[in-house]
Amino acid sequence: MAIPPEIHGQSYICLSTFRQSGVAVRTPVWFGEGDGKLYVKTRSDSGKYKRIRNNSRVQVASCTMRGTVTGPQFEATARILPRQDWPAAQKIINRKYWLARIPIWSKKNEFVEISIS
Repeated sequence: MAIPPEIHGQSYICLSTFRQSGVAVRTPVWFGEGDGKLYVKTRSDSGKYKRIRNNSRVQVASCTMRGTVTGPQFEATARILPRQDWPAAQKIINRKYWLARIPIWSKKNEFVEISIS
């Protein structure tokens, strides 16, 4: 499915990941759009990364910087990208956010690809 118009061009999305108990945890994140998918940069020691690693089901919705949802939620599937796909994901995110271009790199950074169902 293509990126819904309610999400396309927004500054933030609310990324809902799910605990083992099924409880959703919402996090506002920056995201890039490319090839009909969303790309998010996170750290491997973050809760959302660990939850995605255990359960690829996520939900996305447009939101404010503080996480207030401003549009409908969409079911999606998240995938942790292999290292060889990181440069393309970083380029997509850099195109949208100039602050993402600042070379602050951590060995714990990872990229996640989100496909909307």
